[in-house]
Amino acid sequence: MIWKRTRHSHRDKQDPLEKAKKLADLEMLEWSAAAGEIDLLYLDESGFCLWMPAEYSYYFQGEQKRLEQTKRRGKRVSILGLIHPLVSFVYGLVIGSFDGERYIKMMNEQAEQAQQLFNQTGRLRVIVQDNGPIHTCKKVKEKWAQWQEQGLFFVFLPKYCSEMNPIETEWHQLKTHELRGQMFEHELDLAYAVIDGVEARAEVGGYQAQRFRFPSRLAAS
Repeated sequence: MIWKRTRHSHRDKQDPLEKAKKLADLEMLEWSAAAGEIDLLYLDESGFCLWMPAEYSYYFQGEQKRLEQTKRRGKRVSILGLIHPLVSFVYGLVIGSFDGERYIKMMNEQAEQAQQLFNQTGRLRVIVQDNGPIHTCKKVKEKWAQWQEQGLFFVFLPKYCSEMNPIETEWHQLKTHELRGQMFEHELDLAYAVIDGVEARAEVGGYQAQRFRFPSRLAAS
């Protein structure tokens, strides 16, 4: 027997046929990206709390490590990230949850970059993401035609197939290595720790990290 972290799973809810078809599509996209025909990015959201879980830890027999909790649990700090493997990681932070308005602002910038990319190289930009509510809400759908004209396209993953998105690895590394077991007094302290963690990951991975700053009324502050 060995001691390992228990993982949450919802694979029993997956549609095997739909997953197989999408895996084939992603393989073709990856080949196109490797050939320099498209830019392929992966998008997802995650969140962090003032009390980060300790997961598991080693300690001397007869002793136990303690992590004293702060006086308040505070609000969740949410992150929306776009990873271009081995190239860049673009992310935005907010206190609370992301909504369609914030998502649109980030995608507007991606669309502008996609248009410049297409004009200069003829390459399209493709973003892989799940079918989350903010990715498919009415306001977002109304922008799809405009974004496609600018050279920005979206590919949606099947339901309950988060493991198909490589950005999940970044969330796991941030939570279990950069922030594991830490307790924060304020959301701002947590946000700075997330920023430091992203920068550390980028330095190790050899890619560029860039934080998207929302207008003041939308930003984490």
